[in-house]
Formats: sequence, C-alpha cells, structure tokens
Amino acid sequence: MYTPTTSHTLADRSPDRRIARPGSPRSLVSYGLALALSLAAPLASAQVPNWDDHETLDPRVEEAAEERVQDYFDDLVTGGAADDLLFNPPGFEDRIEEQIEEQITDEVIEQVTEAVEEETLETVTEEVENSVEQNVETVVEDIVEEAIEDSVAANVEDMVESDLEEAVALEMEAGLESDLEAGIEADLEGTVEEQVADNVEEQLESEIDEILEGIENDLEIDERRIHRDQWLVMGDPEVFEQLEKEGYLFDTVADLPGMGMRLAEVAAPASFDITEIRQGVIDVVGKDRAEIDLNHIYTAGTKDESPIAESVSPRSALPFPADTQAMGLRIGMVDSGVDTSHPALAKANIQAKSFVAPNANVPQFHGTAIASILVADDSEYQGLVPGAEVYAASVFEDDEERGEVASTFSLVRALDWLITSEVDVVNISLAGPPNRLLETALTRAHERGVMVVAAAGNGGPVADPLFPAAYDSVVAITAVDRTGTVYRLANRGEHLDLAAPGVAMLHAKAGGGYAASSGTSYAVPFAATAAARLRQLQPDADALSTMHESAKDLGAPGRDEIYGYGLLQPKDS
Repeated sequence: MYTPTTSHTLADRSPDRRIARPGSPRSLVSYGLALALSLAAPLASAQVPNWDDHETLDPRVEEAAEERVQDYFDDLVTGGAADDLLFNPPGFEDRIEEQIEEQITDEVIEQVTEAVEEETLETVTEEVENSVEQNVETVVEDIVEEAIEDSVAANVEDMVESDLEEAVALEMEAGLESDLEAGIEADLEGTVEEQVADNVEEQLESEIDEILEGIENDLEIDERRIHRDQWLVMGDPEVFEQLEKEGYLFDTVADLPGMGMRLAEVAAPASFDITEIRQGVIDVVGKDRAEIDLNHIYTAGTKDESPIAESVSPRSALPFPADTQAMGLRIGMVDSGVDTSHPALAKANIQAKSFVAPNANVPQFHGTAIASILVADDSEYQGLVPGAEVYAASVFEDDEERGEVASTFSLVRALDWLITSEVDVVNISLAGPPNRLLETALTRAHERGVMVVAAAGNGGPVADPLFPAAYDSVVAITAVDRTGTVYRLANRGEHLDLAAPGVAMLHAKAGGGYAASSGTSYAVPFAATAAARLRQLQPDADALSTMHESAKDLGAPGRDEIYGYGLLQPKDS
C-alpha cells in the first residue's frame, strides 16, 4: 500500500492565519495516480510499455486519473468533509486511500487495459499481416499449379488461421500475465482473428478469383485455333534428355540454335489433358526449365480488298528520308510464301525459307503483298526500301476447313532462323491466341537484340487483344487511312504502340498485277522499315523510344487504346 511521504496537520487556528490544507488537488492527483499505478502494475508485461514509470504512461490514462481525483476532491470539500480536511483525524489517510482506491482504481485499470489492448491488437495485426503478405504469393501459386481442382478457399482459410494461431501463441509466450490473458485473450481471438482473417480472406478470394479466371482463359480451347492431335514442348537440350529417360517420346524434334533451345512436337490421344501433361513434365524437369502448350493456329486475317482507283502507294502514304535506300537494311518476315517471280520483286534481294510440311499447299497472296510494300522495285511500283535485304520465313499453308493458317511449331522455328540470320527487325503480319512457347521465343529474340513488330489484328474494336502483338516484347501496330482515321476492324488496347498507313494499300498480287487491301498487317512494313533504319543509324539507342517520341499524336492527347502513341513519323536522323 502506498503511504504519503509528508504529513499535513493544523498549523495555526488563528483567524489571521491561513490554514494548511491536507494537500492540493494536484498532490492528491499524484497520490491517487501512484496508487492506481501500483494496483495496475501487474497488468504491464511482454510487449507493452513500463507502466510503473508514470512519465511514460499513455496521456489519456493520466488525464483521466487527474480528472477523477479532482472531482473526488471537490466532492469532499463541497460535501461537508471540510473538518476532516482541516483536522486530519486519525485514520484520515486510510480513508482517503480506500476511497481513492474504490473510486479511481477501476477507471485507471480500464484505461490501462484499453491501452494495452490497443497496442497488443496493433502488434498482433501487424505481425499477422506481415506473415500473410510474405506467404500469400507462394501459397496461392502452389494451390493453383498443384491442386487447382481442390478447394482453394479452404486452403487459404487454413493458412490464415495457422498464421493467426502462431502469432497469438508467440505473443502469449512472450510473457503476458494471467490477468492480461483473462482480460484481453477473448478480444484478441474474437476481434483480431475475426477482423484480420475476414479482411485478408476477402482480399485473397478476390485475387484468387482473378488468377483462376486468367488461368481458365489461358486454358480455354478453341477447336478452330489448335491442331487437335498435337502438343508441344520447348526447353534446353538437357531437358529432353531427362524426359526421354522418363519415357516421353517425341514425334518431331527441332533444334533452335538462335535461342539455344530445342522444340518437340508430340502426337496426342483424343482425350489428352494439356494441364496434366504440363504438370507431369514440370515434375520431371523442374519449374521454368520447359514450356508446354498446344500447337495453336494463327491467321493473316480476312482479305479486305478495295478498288485500285481508291488505293494509295506505300511511298505516297508515308515518305522515308532519301538515305534509307542506301543503308542496306536487313528485315525479317514471318508470313506466307512470296511470289519472287512477280515483276515488282524480280530484282529484290529476298532470302526465302519454308517452315511448313513438305507436301503442304503454300499460299502466296499475303506474303507477296507485304514483301512488295517493303522492297518492290519496278517502274510501275516502288516499295519503301528496294535496296533492303529481306529474309522471308514462310509459315502459312492452306487448310480446307480454316483457310490460310500457321502453327506455333512453324512460327517458333521461323523466329529462330531469323535470329541466326542477324536481321535488324522482324515483320510479323499475323495474329492469334496466346501461347507459352511463342511468348518464350519472342522473349529470347528480344534478349538477343532483335526487334519484333506485329499487326494488332483485325478482330474489331471490342475484340480481345491478339498475339503476338499483345506481348510486352513485341511492338504492336494498328492501321489508319490517308486522313489518319483508324481502320474500322482494327483491334484496340493498351498494348498498342503506333499507327501507320494500312487502308486501301496498293501492293503486288501473287501471280501478277496489283491489288489494294486494308488491314493492320499492311501497316507493319512501315514500322519495320523505320525501326531497321533507326537501329542502323543509332545502334546503341532505343529505337522504339525514338519512334514513340517522334510520333504524331492522334485521337485523345497522349497514348491511347486506338492509336497508341500516334502516327509513325520517320526521322531524318
């Protein structure tokens, strides 16, 4: 029990003298506060501050104690206790002490408990949130990849509850006394666990829904967009050695020296599950060492021809600086076959290679059109840069059901050939679904300094993004007419980089003559030529950034989903 260190007695009863009071309100505050603190001291422990030192006490607690003692003191004075105060009879200090203990202790303990609860709640919440944040990404990834058919929500709930129990147990082991456990444990379990778990689970459920939705979209199979009887695997040569030891048999294997990888084509049974196959390969070789996917199909888009009278020639649509012709640009093409016997292309420097099946029927309409926009050299028709060297990879073949199509297998091998040919830029005028192998091949090309420029696609204004243009490593090009208006069927999206002429574009026609066609693929040769030119002029500079900065803004100010950074503007230097 706390005992005051000074005694207060009647100093003088003379009316001319002031009577010494048994203590000012402030001294009683100190007395009452010290008493309350001594009673509350057992509550202080573990992670909370040292309440024995009232200088470090929460200001709210001290303020509440002072106010309560002041009120009590005023009640004594105004309630007829003046004699007790003046004469200080025996037992006065004990009565004061007992009354202060009764009146104030409960309030101070309540304030201390509230402060301890607050601080403990913050500590536990912070530890739980940090623990959850560090483990959420790994747990969710494992759940999605290893057991997507299981209940994701149940696993996440187990994880959250486990972390909460561990965090609360650590706090208790740190030294919380029995009084603190009895007063706060219910709130920690009821408030912290419920609030934190509910908030975290709500956020996780939302994120997991997005992940699952993306995975479902990736795995959604459009029968018109795949070779139904095949799947593909790509990885380092050592990966295939491991897979062969495990009994995996491959129908066709192709080396990819430009990428330092190997590509295999596998016949698939009618009921095969690509997700199960992918997991099986990953179990053998390890994550990130191989890519497995379907053999997707890509198209060059439907023919949208215009009257010759309404057409625009490449050079009049977007003139290039005069020095472009003498720069010896090296441009790669991934397209259909090219009719090199056409008068406009007879003098062109075109190195062609086919990546389709030996007995396939190879179309030439689209490839001939793109090649002529680039390097045609005839008295009747001039391409953008007749002096350039073109490496034309033929990947399209005629399909009775689907028309002119290219496969992932042919695309990846074509890209590898162009990497080894050391071209400055690759022109890809086709579009289709996402594919893991194609994305990896494009990333390898980018890492080896090859810029890939692709058509945004002709799916229409509300269509989903098409690939490969939508990949981060690829420059996406849309088409505009001579007035700068976007092509009516052009895809849109945040991935668009630039716009170039591609409406009613005049080009050579396979078999002879000329035609005028519209589509985003006819705009790509303009961007490919500009990029190849910049890369020769400034080998160490970022050609794409220069193209973005020099573009003529179209549509809404700044980059937008219709025109990207704007209309391509070839720079003089």
